[in-house]
Amino acid sequence: MKAWIPLTLVFALGSAAHSQATCTYPSAPEAPPDGATATKEQMIAAKHNFDHYNSEMNAYLDCIKLEMDSAVPKDVSKLSTDEKKRAEEHQKMLTQKNNAAVDELQANVGRFNEQLKIYKAKNK
Repeated sequence: MKAWIPLTLVFALGSAAHSQATCTYPSAPEAPPDGATATKEQMIAAKHNFDHYNSEMNAYLDCIKLEMDSAVPKDVSKLSTDEKKRAEEHQKMLTQKNNAAVDELQANVGRFNEQLKIYKAKNK
């Protein structure tokens, strides 16, 4: 029965590596148009680009969360010290990826929202 433990660990780590390969980091849209000079059509097009980016980034974050959930075996007590350390390092790396993606998303969407406010103020 104990022979299944290393095999399960290999499967779990292999699944995590596989899921890592499937998480595709989205590219940010071009800078939003200047709200002071942009046309309505430009702002609408930028909104669609940022909505698409937001959706792609949320899918990426969901993928990272699935990878985080599968990165740690259910029964950590049966892992060796080295296996625990590797699992903790992997979890830490995934957390950093998640946090960096959230920060980038907020910064990019924030830039668009700033220009949208300027545009709306200009066109009252």
